[in-house]
Amino acid sequence: MIAPIDVTKNVFAAFGAHDVDGIVQWLHPDVRIEFYGPEIIPYAGMYDGLEQARVFFETVLSSVDIHQFDPEEFICEGNKVVVTGHLRLTARATGKQIESDFVHVITVADEKWLLFRDFMNTVEAATAFSS
Repeated sequence: MIAPIDVTKNVFAAFGAHDVDGIVQWLHPDVRIEFYGPEIIPYAGMYDGLEQARVFFETVLSSVDIHQFDPEEFICEGNKVVVTGHLRLTARATGKQIESDFVHVITVADEKWLLFRDFMNTVEAATAFSS
């Protein structure tokens, strides 16, 4: 049995390698992704199911250059994992920087991500994607 924290670390490793197939293999068929923020952020919104989750991760990886994505703390209780960290990205559309702390709240079921909620300073991201 794979612990929820290890499932989460596997997803993060695949994300860091820009491996969308590697990410998707750790997602539950009924996965839901919630990224809060205004429409100007290309990947903001709610995504349900594996195909939409794939679109989410492909959109993130194609719309930003990742300079720093450092998970700093993994807190696990039961099937819930909370990850805090710091990121520094460049919005490809504008060349502007995004720098923010983040919190990811994840629910794991059947050794797969069932729910992924992403919280960051969306003002930074919205500003970076604005012309």
